[in-house]
Amino acid sequence: MANDPARVTRAQKRWQTESRILVAAREGFARSGYERTTIRAVAEAAQVDPGLVMHYFNSKKELFLKATAVSDDETVSDASPDVAEALLASLTDRLVTEPTASLALLRSMLTHEEAREGVRRVTADQLEQISRSIDSDDAELRGSLLSATILGVILGRHLLELDGLKDAPPQEIIDLLRPVVRGLAAADRDPGNRGS
Repeated sequence: MANDPARVTRAQKRWQTESRILVAAREGFARSGYERTTIRAVAEAAQVDPGLVMHYFNSKKELFLKATAVSDDETVSDASPDVAEALLASLTDRLVTEPTASLALLRSMLTHEEAREGVRRVTADQLEQISRSIDSDDAELRGSLLSATILGVILGRHLLELDGLKDAPPQEIIDLLRPVVRGLAAADRDPGNRGS
């Protein structure tokens, strides 16, 4: 029986428990934000003792940082030759299912410094990639406007649940945004319109 492959090792049990806690924490932070999510509520959702949450994660701050870690595949991963279409493709996925870790960061960013810094870090990484892809004197401004537009759409759809936006088919949203995104990502500007 000691060699039974179906037996769960102590390390596997720990990993399963930590995973349950992280899932519960992500959902709690995404639903209620940092300030209103308690260790007790996370423990209850994960079906563990609150002391176990603290044992694994030491503090609410550490739990938040681990629960809201955004993986590289949740951002635009490379400087595509067609930055507009790369951004629209990424946004299409996020319109269908925004990762819970991202929603937890976004929900908490106005009231919690670590969340704000997490959003700024992810946005800064994406902004750098976007700006490198735009051949224009004002590439940084254009990249910032693109990032702000995408962030606003995500917030409006998933967190604010704005009428019209929350239930709109993703492809309809993308079709309406395409000229805006392509215009901001375009390298060829009319120099005569600079002062307008």
